Amino acid sequence: MSLKERTVRYDELKACMTAFIDTRSPGSDKKENFTIIGPGVAENPEQHVHIGIPHGFNIGGARQPAGCLNSQHSHLTEEVFLVHTGKWDFMSGVTGKDGCITLSAGDVISIPTDIFRGFECIEGLLDGQHKGLGYLHAVLGKDDPGRVLWTPDVFDLATEYGLVLLADGSLVDTNKGQTIPDNSSPMPVTSKEQIATHRIVNSKDLIDIVLHKDDFNWQNDTLMSQFDGVQEASLVGLASAQEHIKASKLNWSHGFVMRALKLQPNAVIQAHTRSEEEVIFVHKGSLTMKVDNEVIILSEGDNFSTPIGNVRDFENTGKQDCIVYITRRGDVPEIPNFV
Repeated sequence: MSLKERTVRYDELKACMTAFIDTRSPGSDKKENFTIIGPGVAENPEQHVHIGIPHGFNIGGARQPAGCLNSQHSHLTEEVFLVHTGKWDFMSGVTGKDGCITLSAGDVISIPTDIFRGFECIEGLLDGQHKGLGYLHAVLGKDDPGRVLWTPDVFDLATEYGLVLLADGSLVDTNKGQTIPDNSSPMPVTSKEQIATHRIVNSKDLIDIVLHKDDFNWQNDTLMSQFDGVQEASLVGLASAQEHIKASKLNWSHGFVMRALKLQPNAVIQAHTRSEEEVIFVHKGSLTMKVDNEVIILSEGDNFSTPIGNVRDFENTGKQDCIVYITRRGDVPEIPNFV
C-alpha cells in the first residue's frame, strides 16, 4: 500500500448515511459514519473502508449536526472518542438518562464495554465549510471489534422506518424492496439478561472516564519530547518507563495507547522508526512528515497510517502550535529507534 493510500484526508472522507439500524429514526437520520482503518462496526455492507490493513485497533469517525443523536448501544471492545470539532453530550444507561457529561474540542472519553452509551452533537462549528457540524475521531479495540448491542427501543423505531437488523449483523432495507433472506433471521431484541450485564453509571461516574484537554499532563522529558519545542502527553494507556512517559488518567488496558504531541512552530522530532504501525491524527495546525524521504503534509482532520519500520520525522512548518493525537497497538508499545 502506497504512502498516498495510507493518507486519509478529512476532505476526502467517504461517509455512509445508513451505517446503522437507527439511521432513519427521527433525530438520528443526519449522522455520517466513517470507517477509516479496519472493518469497524457498521451494519451496512456498503460502508466504505479507507484502509483495510490490520493495526490491532480500528479508527473511525462520526460527523453530526447539532441536535443529531447516536442511539444508546454498547460494544465488545473499548471505545475511545476524541472530540475534534463541536461540543458533544455523552449519555449513559439503557434510556440515556443515567448520566450525562459534556465534552469540547480536544477532550477524550474512553467508554468500557459494559456501559450503554449514546452521544449527541449539541453545538457544531460556527463557520467554515462544515458549519453547524461536529466531528468525533474514534478508536475501537482489536482488529475485529465485533458488533453493536442496541437497546430495545432502537429496534422498535428502526422497524417503523424500514430497517431490519439480521442476526449476522447486516441490515435489510425494506424501503428499497429488500427482504430477509431465507437462511437468515432478524437479530433478537436485546434481552433483560443482556441489559443486566451493564453497569449503571451516573454523571459523577462519567468523570472518571473523561480526560479534558485542560488536564493533559504535558511532559518535555519523554523520548519523543526531548527535542526543543516538543511536548508529549499520555491520553490513554499505562506508564512506560522506557519512554519516560507517565500513565494517563485513562490507565486501564485497552490493547492500544493514545498519545498527544504538541510541536511549536519550527519544532522537529528527528528521524526514527517504530515496531508497530502508528496512526497520526492532526487535531490542530499542520504537520510535515518525511517518510522514507517522501514528504507528506497533514492538515487538521487528516489521518496517516505510518508503516512499520519506515523512517519518519516530524516538523511543524506552520505559524501556530501543531497538536496531533497518535494511536499505537499494545498496552506498552516498543520505544522509537532514532536513526
